[in-house]
Amino acid sequence: MTVLELSRWQFGITTVYHFIFVPLTIGLSLVVACLQTAWLVKKDPAYLRLTKFFGKIFLINFAVGVVTGIVQEFQFGMNWSAYSQFVGNVFGAPLAMEALLAFFMESTFIGLWIFGWNKLSPRLHLATIWLAALGTSLSAYFILAANSWMQHPVGYRVDPATHKVVLTSIVALLTNSTAIAAWIHVFTAALMVTAAVLIAVSAWHVGRKSQLEVFRRSLRLGLVLMLTAGIATAVTGDVQARLMDTQQPMKMAAAEALYSTSDSASFSLFTIGSLNGDKEVWSVRVPDLLSLIATLDPHGTVQGINNVQRAYAAKYGPGQYKPDIPVTYWSFRLMVGFGSLAALLAAIGLWLTRRRAIPRSRWFYRIALWSLALPYLAATMGWIFTEMGRQPWTVFGLLTTAKSVSPGVTASSVIISLAVFTLLYAGLAAIAGWLTVRHVKAGAPPEAESKPGTPEPQPVFQY
Repeated sequence: MTVLELSRWQFGITTVYHFIFVPLTIGLSLVVACLQTAWLVKKDPAYLRLTKFFGKIFLINFAVGVVTGIVQEFQFGMNWSAYSQFVGNVFGAPLAMEALLAFFMESTFIGLWIFGWNKLSPRLHLATIWLAALGTSLSAYFILAANSWMQHPVGYRVDPATHKVVLTSIVALLTNSTAIAAWIHVFTAALMVTAAVLIAVSAWHVGRKSQLEVFRRSLRLGLVLMLTAGIATAVTGDVQARLMDTQQPMKMAAAEALYSTSDSASFSLFTIGSLNGDKEVWSVRVPDLLSLIATLDPHGTVQGINNVQRAYAAKYGPGQYKPDIPVTYWSFRLMVGFGSLAALLAAIGLWLTRRRAIPRSRWFYRIALWSLALPYLAATMGWIFTEMGRQPWTVFGLLTTAKSVSPGVTASSVIISLAVFTLLYAGLAAIAGWLTVRHVKAGAPPEAESKPGTPEPQPVFQY
């Protein structure tokens, strides 16, 4: 494999691994803040027990996410120095804002929330977790603004003397329509991931009739959150599809493996046969659906891969501007399929738990546990589609991936770093998984330990 291919594999693995922790951090910070607010308003100790229980899961997830995020950003200087030199004046701005504003804010208030129990007033302590949740969302927005600039560059010019990109408007970068749509979509998807954790953890305890007065509430909360967030994710994804059709028509065409421009284009739910050309053997299709998704008109025109390829070749010069069609086609469908299945199971769960009922069938609890993977898989497929569908561009219309790789990096050095990162991440995953499972099995803290005024356990290390 070439240095370019190895570098892409390394960046893809670290990105997907890091994103396992991002959505739960975003969603669980908000859920913990809401649970603590409910306790402060209702004075119900069950909400305080849930706050501390899910708060520890949030902290474990946050810690691992920080480590993996730092490693991911190092790659811009290690494997992609040509990219960093070309776009550093633009790309560095949102990353700096994320680190200096959002991440410091997030970390500071998480620290105050951890050590502020019984030291800060209840209202002031509640404010710390809300500000931490705000910092988490801001951090995600700045990162997505940087990524969205790569998808749809705005607010820049190319310096004719240095041949580098120069930022002309930070406002344009931060208000990029692609960034706004992506952040809302990621936020709702993060709530789906969080809901899956609530459902799985709560179902594990409810199925064993353990702490029913506590986990029956979080089970119901998770089911409601999953269904509402699933609907919202579908709506925001629909908005993104129309932006994609306008800004990146090749990605839209690749999502359907549509090679020729078509009116009233159908959408295939499933296809048998090669997707690298017009060799379809059999498919299940919904008439006019692709046109409706892309243009809001069932008879609208959707550009085909071959047509866009010719247009790009005329605009950017000779070259191959098609992404990996099978990857984009199937990742798009798996994203939609996993997300839709998670929302459907939540709707069934809400019906089974209506009127405070506790399902008797063990299948309900088994499905609840296994469905934990669905939103994670949907989010992972979504990122794969987003990034693979942009190829061969690193920055759409400005810089190709082939020209972004570091010139001095060797294949052996990438292989070694890839192996080290993989082993390191496997170790981190094992530790995080062990800590989380151990905490989940222990359950929510007893009511006596959750009452206001009860001394909090001191940190292991004293300074």
